[in-house]
Amino acid sequence: MKRMLAVLTMAAVAPWAGVASAQSPAQPSAQAPAAPVAGRTPLGVTVVEMETIVVGWSAKRDLLGKTVANDKNEKIGKVDDVIISPGKGNSTPAAPFAIIGVGGFLGIGKRDVAIPMDQFKVTNKQLSLPGATKDALKALPPFVYQNK
Repeated sequence: MKRMLAVLTMAAVAPWAGVASAQSPAQPSAQAPAAPVAGRTPLGVTVVEMETIVVGWSAKRDLLGKTVANDKNEKIGKVDDVIISPGKGNSTPAAPFAIIGVGGFLGIGKRDVAIPMDQFKVTNKQLSLPGATKDALKALPPFVYQNK
């Protein structure tokens, strides 16, 4: 009888041993999971790219609506928009441009001009356009949005 009880106990415990081992935490993998892929290009940015991005300019926080001054600290305009021009074959973005509103009063008489972003400098958290004046910006060709 004791022998039969031992056999029945072992038979009842054996299936649960497999469940317990299946629920134990798996050993961590030595390899990181693969990045999601779109076509043949990994999605997202690398750690190195992220380090560059976080110190960059935010269009929303650092550019839009900000006053632009020249190197003499004279107010010469305000950033109304940021445009990313299409690259070769219209497939990838190329160069960014700031659309600066110049002149006018309460929006009347204001004209927009496009300025390449690489011409701006940041000094004491102020956007500046060295060497620029209101008159020089007003003399530039106007920027007009194209209807799409």
